[in-house]
Amino acid sequence: MPQYAHPEVLVDTQWLASRLGDPNVRVVEVDTRLELYTNAHIPGAVFWHIFADLLLPDLSINLDPVSIEKLLSRSGIANDTTVVAYSSYPGTGAWIFWLLKLFGHLDVRVLNGGHQKWIAEGRPVSAELASFLLVQYHAKPVDSSLRVLPEEVLSSIGQSDRVLLDVRSLQEYSGEYFMMQPPEGIERAGHIPSSVHLEFIHTLNADGTFKSMDELQTLYRSKGITADKQVFPYCAIGGRSGYTWFVLKYLLGYPNVRNYDGSWNQWSRIPDAPVEK
Repeated sequence: MPQYAHPEVLVDTQWLASRLGDPNVRVVEVDTRLELYTNAHIPGAVFWHIFADLLLPDLSINLDPVSIEKLLSRSGIANDTTVVAYSSYPGTGAWIFWLLKLFGHLDVRVLNGGHQKWIAEGRPVSAELASFLLVQYHAKPVDSSLRVLPEEVLSSIGQSDRVLLDVRSLQEYSGEYFMMQPPEGIERAGHIPSSVHLEFIHTLNADGTFKSMDELQTLYRSKGITADKQVFPYCAIGGRSGYTWFVLKYLLGYPNVRNYDGSWNQWSRIPDAPVEK
């Protein structure tokens, strides 16, 4: 595994394969397609549906501690359980890392390469639905130091010591797409003024693993995103930006990174919030 600022938060496929069935390790698959999980998930993995389990009807992230307690409890996750998150969607495991850290979970890991690498290596999969005994989970209050709110985003526009980092696709950034769909005439598409665009996918290798520390540093520095600045990543609904928070803070060791989890879903609906295309 390449050297990162905090390499302990990443696990490779061999590490996980050797711990399948360990009662102190809970594997979580996060996706929108139950059929994919049903047919070919890592043995023993519990399934979290992005829309049903993690998002509210308005597509904002559910930050209610009681809801997260219920989700973890029914997943057989106690406060001292090691959680390993993965997905078939690039970056989703790292978003779950941010989300669980938001509620104070101590030991969260990300499977480097996710479902893609696990399958490519021919490792075992299961069609058996995983279920666990209900346990008691106690979430801490939301850690506000991991988030940035729209008021501070607004005050950061044009500030040289802060980076508003748009990690969506170029089509979303330019206003061609809104929430990954063409605008229908009622939404505002575009980006936050002065934001830097760097799509999150450029931080990954072809096999779904993270690029090396040197490659990541070169990539971000080429856009003026340096460790001496405050960095506020955003995307559509806070998932890809949560992933970017993970890369900057845990792989590169940037000290001042906060996720704007409200992201474009929230910003585009604030009547007076400035928007550029």
